Amino acid sequence: MENRNVENQNSLITKVTPQIAAFFESIDQMLDKVEVLAKKCRPTLNGDRYLTDKELSERLKISRRALQDYRSEGKIPYYQIGAKVLYKESDIEKMLKDSYRKIF
Repeated sequence: MENRNVENQNSLITKVTPQIAAFFESIDQMLDKVEVLAKKCRPTLNGDRYLTDKELSERLKISRRALQDYRSEGKIPYYQIGAKVLYKESDIEKMLKDSYRKIF
């Protein structure tokens, strides 16, 4: 029995050792999750986040053309810098809240 414990203590630890392989797998999974979060994270400007046409249309589940119509009709607040159109997230949340209609 003592010989077996000495043998386990002297065994070589490699990348294929089950415990080490599991450790590296969990590190890879964490890195994947961090990359996904980093892609989704948008830096704030004075505490506000700004969305592009594509991002807002995906969130609202409407077409980009519908967003253009809403802008033209003055239904949705936006910022335009050159050809780039941005929407302040807090403005959109307020607009949605103000547009809420309760069922009778």
